[in-house]
This record gives sequence, C-alpha cells and structure tokens, in this order.
Amino acid sequence: MPRILAIDLPKEKRIEAALPYIYGIGLSRSRLILAQAQVSGDKRAKDLSEEEISRITSIIQKNFVTEGDLRREVNENIRRHMEMGTYRGLRHRKGLPVRGQGTRTNARTRKGKKPVVGHIIKKETPPATKPATK
Repeated sequence: MPRILAIDLPKEKRIEAALPYIYGIGLSRSRLILAQAQVSGDKRAKDLSEEEISRITSIIQKNFVTEGDLRREVNENIRRHMEMGTYRGLRHRKGLPVRGQGTRTNARTRKGKKPVVGHIIKKETPPATKPATK
C-alpha cells in the first residue's frame, strides 16, 4: 500500500483514481500531477516504484496545498468571515446554508434533524363495552 503525504492509498485502484484520496487533490489535479511525474494513470497504485512515488510526492509538495495545511486554511477563512460579521459568516454561525440555497423546505444537511413540535401523547381509552342483549 503506497503512502503519499502520510495517506495510505488504496492499492488495487488505478493511481489516477487513488490520488484523490488525498484531501485537496481531485481527478483533474491527479491527472496533472501524473503528467508532470511522467507516470501512466492506468498503473495500479501497488505497481508504482519507489522512484515514481517520490516524484509524485515532490510534485504535490512543491505545487499544492493539501491535507492539514489546506484544512487549517479553510477553517481560518470561515473563522475570519464569522469574526468580520459578513453575511457568509453569519450563515456559518447559525448553521444555515452559505451559498444562497433556500431553507424553506430542504437544507436538512446544514440545519440538522427537524425539531419535534407539539408532540401529543394519546390517552389510552378503555375498550367500549357492548350493552347486554336479551
């Protein structure tokens, strides 16, 4: 199982599809990295040589912000918006969608589970007795 930037890549996948397991690298960026490293995208991750892995790692480290640094940068940007009190920051603070989506019906991913309102517990009624017939 090849390790790139402290991430274990799935060994059975093609390297083109395995690189996006690194936070900050998608499919298009993966193809760009492989072209610069002169590695075929059809090669399986387990078949990479040490030299190919080191070329890919060096290209990623030189040209891209990934993993912990990228997560930290994104969180700092969100925190900055919240401190400034921008509209985006207020939406983040309230836990609502940030990018203009409506909230009247959907947005359950951001808003969470619906609160239960007016939960009524029905009282148990005794079974009705039939009048005696003669």
